[in-house]
This record gives sequence, structure tokens and C-alpha cells, in this order.
Amino acid sequence: MSTRKAPAGQNRVWQRMLSGRRLDLLDPSPLDIEIADIAHGLARVARWNGQTSGAHIFSVAQHTLLVEAILCTQDTDDDDRLRLAAMLHDAPEYVIGDMISPFKAALGDGYKAIEKRLLAAIHIRFSLPPVLAAEIEKQIKAADRGAAYLEATLLAGFSESEAKRLFGRDPGLPDDVREDYLTPWNAAKAEKRFLERFNKLQV
Repeated sequence: MSTRKAPAGQNRVWQRMLSGRRLDLLDPSPLDIEIADIAHGLARVARWNGQTSGAHIFSVAQHTLLVEAILCTQDTDDDDRLRLAAMLHDAPEYVIGDMISPFKAALGDGYKAIEKRLLAAIHIRFSLPPVLAAEIEKQIKAADRGAAYLEATLLAGFSESEAKRLFGRDPGLPDDVREDYLTPWNAAKAEKRFLERFNKLQV
């Protein structure tokens, strides 16, 4: 069996979006990124590989809104840029999909490099720093882990003790917020609410 690689230029490394944009995965341009494409894609990407309860998938779009909601309960500075960064923390998944953490670890640095380039381009497109400050990254990661704890215990079948060991503690969301953000929405609702929240933070 031949192991010769295909000539340069024959392998497609771009994704065409519904907006008509063509995004190069290896060299993404901020000019090819549209929030409507991000919202549409994330609303149709399943968290936990779809292994969640409910009539609909629990989408990455809904997850990012949950992360931002958790951050709102913890952030006393009323910083819309921080909240926008939280909303966009998984935005590369609109084009590369959501892979569970064990598989990301197995793929190694190649996947992480693509993800980081995409996120940097997304940040630039929406007037955020290409790389966030360490303290901001820490705040978003803490909220992300809190969201994972809630999703794991309420939707993905994890015991509380197992989720606590893997993801940390319950972030303590108010009951009404918890019920709203952890009842899986259909794709149209997830896309609409993602766009509405993005537009509010952009004002």
C-alpha cells in the first residue's frame, strides 16, 4: 500500500458556512467569521456526545449560555467583555464539533493548536484579545467546570460524588435559572437565545 501523501492543495481544509463564508481551519481569518454561523452551528452540536436525557440534545450553544449565567452570579464587576468571552469560550466547536475531554487528550497538541487558532480569530472578530489574560481564563474555566457539574448530574447520569471528583462543586445557581438553562432546548430556541444574548452583550 502506498503511503505517498497527496500533493499540496488537494486536501480541503476549509468549511463553507450558510452565510457564504469559507473558513480556513488551518489559517482562519476573522473576516470569515460571522456570529450567525457560530450560533447556528453551536445550536446543533451536542454536548456529552448526545448522551443526555431530554427530548432534545443539550447543545453547545445552551452550554455556553449556562457558563455565562454562572459567571454572572460570580462576577461582581458587571463586565460585558468577560461575559462575551465566556459565551465564546467553545465557539470553535461550531466548525470542528465538540469532542469529549478524553478524546481531546488522546488527539494531543494538533487538535489544541487548531482550536486555539480558531478561538483567537473569533476573539479578534468580536474585539476581544486574541489570548485572554490568565485571570479571565481562570474565571471562565471555573464557570465551565460548574456547568459541567450541573450537566453531568442533571442530564448525563453522573452521581454527585463522581461529578464532584471530576468537575468540582455545584456552582449554586438559583432554582429558576437552573431549571431554565438545564432543560434542553430545541435547536431553533438555542440559536435564537444565543444570538439575543450576544447582541445584548455587544451593545
